[in-house]
Amino acid sequence: MSRAVTLMLTPLLLAQAVRTRQRLPKLPEADGERHGTTGQGPRMRLLIAGDSSAAGVGVMHQRHALAHPLAELVAERAQARVEWRLVARSGMTTAQTLHLLQREDLPPFDVAVIVTGVNDIVDRVPLHHAIVARERLADWLRGALHLRHVAFAALPPVHQFPGLPQPLRWCAGSEALRHDRALERWAASYPGVSRVDMGLQLEPQTMASDGFHPGEPAYRYCAAVIAEHVAGRVWPAIKKKEETTA
Repeated sequence: MSRAVTLMLTPLLLAQAVRTRQRLPKLPEADGERHGTTGQGPRMRLLIAGDSSAAGVGVMHQRHALAHPLAELVAERAQARVEWRLVARSGMTTAQTLHLLQREDLPPFDVAVIVTGVNDIVDRVPLHHAIVARERLADWLRGALHLRHVAFAALPPVHQFPGLPQPLRWCAGSEALRHDRALERWAASYPGVSRVDMGLQLEPQTMASDGFHPGEPAYRYCAAVIAEHVAGRVWPAIKKKEETTA
């Protein structure tokens, strides 16, 4: 949908957004531990941070969300001892995620997985501001926490969210795609950063009851894709660099 058409539909879209916020059930974040150690082998310190999808909204327990299964899969595929921690909160934009992390007393990490972007769309954050926020987040992680690599999850296909009415769904989805393409271009040119190409396809049965957050099948898929990216691409590059500089 063109930006001109979106502009014409703005009054309708704003009204739909307000009604949708009022109508959608407020699902809690997943219960369970937000840190742990799993696997055997070389030590990998893994940080998972972001918004409601990082926090596990849509499922009851962290075992069925993103962070816990992701850490286990990374440990298995990388043959590593993964010490992981989740720092996430519902409603966080990319900029707010940085502020959230800065308020935590965090140790150094090797790799971070960042799940943000949908709330940048919901809060109508301009594209340039969203990319600047990602850059500031990556710079802070690499500086303050000595991160070797920051992996940003691609934005989900918002145009497939059954909880959003039309034309709000298509307009928000078009904006999410625009943000994701900008994320892809930026990550390809920024040192120590990558974008995880999710290839996610959403159906009502893979999502939570609100039609907006992931359900267990979507979380399971995302954990597997991100784990393959971290264990198959990021971690070998880190180890190779260590061997080269040793």
